[in-house]
Amino acid sequence: MPLKHPPRPTEASITARDLETRLYIFADDSMRGREAGTAGNVRGTNYIAAEIKRLGLVPAGEGGTYFQTIPLKTRSFDETSTFTIAGRALTAFSDYLPLGPQSLDSPSLAVVYGGELMDSMHRIGPEQATGKLVVFQVSGGFRTLRALRTAPTLPGAAGIALVALDSFPRQFQGFLRRPRAFLDDGQGPPPGPSAFLITSATGTKLFATPLSELAPGSAGNSVAISVRFTVALVPEPARNVVGIIPGSDRKLTGQYVAIGAHNDHIGLARPVDHDSIRIWNHFVRPEGADDASKQATPEQQAAVDSALAAFRARHPTGARVDSISNGADDDGSGSVAALEIAERIASLKTKPKRSILFVWHTAEEKGLLGSRYFTDHPTVPRDSIVAQLNMDMVGRGAAEDETGRTKDGAALRGGPNYLQLVGSRRLSTELGDLIEKVNTEDHHDFSFDYALDANGHPANIYCRSDHYEYARYGIPITFFTTGLHSDYHQVTDEPEYIDYEHMARVARLVADVAMRVANLDHRLVVDQPRPDPKGSCQQ
Repeated sequence: MPLKHPPRPTEASITARDLETRLYIFADDSMRGREAGTAGNVRGTNYIAAEIKRLGLVPAGEGGTYFQTIPLKTRSFDETSTFTIAGRALTAFSDYLPLGPQSLDSPSLAVVYGGELMDSMHRIGPEQATGKLVVFQVSGGFRTLRALRTAPTLPGAAGIALVALDSFPRQFQGFLRRPRAFLDDGQGPPPGPSAFLITSATGTKLFATPLSELAPGSAGNSVAISVRFTVALVPEPARNVVGIIPGSDRKLTGQYVAIGAHNDHIGLARPVDHDSIRIWNHFVRPEGADDASKQATPEQQAAVDSALAAFRARHPTGARVDSISNGADDDGSGSVAALEIAERIASLKTKPKRSILFVWHTAEEKGLLGSRYFTDHPTVPRDSIVAQLNMDMVGRGAAEDETGRTKDGAALRGGPNYLQLVGSRRLSTELGDLIEKVNTEDHHDFSFDYALDANGHPANIYCRSDHYEYARYGIPITFFTTGLHSDYHQVTDEPEYIDYEHMARVARLVADVAMRVANLDHRLVVDQPRPDPKGSCQQ
């Protein structure tokens, strides 16, 4: 694939060539990784808005525009903070990692051992946690941290410390040193206790004994702590892009089938050799950032050395240093696929009966913040949205890609007809059945992989993309994705590695599903339990 791709005019049908043209624009270095709240993301959203204006979509943002600006702020760790045990000062980001969101200030804070985080039968309850720093063991290390969304609610605790820093990937530690984004709209849940990751050595210091010898409820040494955070506005507007293709039926045009993707990515990273890191991840971290950093086995190291030597022999010009996370697949692929779907539907002589609502959400990478804001502050009546179809990472899925793991830990692989579906029957059995029907009747011929949709799956995929913010309000959803790969959240997620023919097939399927739903003579039946919109997501 070329490293640069000359832009060409797009056509009404969904084509691989058009997707390639669009993605080489949207995931170009000039977008600087499209991090929400930066000039690069503004450029990316300007491109989307200009395209849907050209295609004739009706503006559905704020004030007659295509944009909905979200109130995004950042919270930063105050480096003058202190954390002391028995007169000995701890070092931030070495002995402990502050997560926030609250500042915590106490000259003598009581400490209690809470037990194992995921052992609901034996960990302490709220009455033992009130006013204290509660320390939890975390079995399973890094991957288990995803369970924090369903961790015990201890609103009366002063703070929560998780013994998990030893297994936390270094690159994620660096990420958490950066200012962290949040929505300042007054709609989210009240901030919980201040949270920390700590090393096992710090845990031992807190109790003057190994945690393995403690019973839940054991008291530790009191600590003197003054951990503070400062708040600031993001430097540039963080914007959802919203446009509508009105429906053709007078009675149904006020109902919407929503199609979504996220317009942001993770911005800039430390400079690395593009090709050596890509070869390393292929053999050692096949799911990219979803795999913890680890030492290569002797067999893996030999494979890396051999592949890198062969690559250097073919390309003797030296290292390609890269520091821009362009997010071609995540989620440049979903964003440009949504543009192609918009172009196809806008070109139809007879439009679908219901309206099609397109939303390119911002700040997904910062915690689904753009989609949370849109669903809390929708620009169309929320109860008029009959379904939401989300595309996030739809550009890969090759046989050599490790696309995820089963609930039991077996590796999953892509293939020529591979596509993951998540959530398609969690609220509406009818929607899941309809997608299967469209796939067969319209000859899309995908082999759907539902493994990541399993209840209780530790990867927590159902809770990790924008569709969930709609599902929490009882709106039927489906998450379409080709899954993980070794370039996930790496500077190597580039347009040159995308399978454009496969992505075009995914976009055509989503377009056909959207139009089938939009033309139903009834709303999709919601026959499964609705979540609590203010509660925690449950995989």
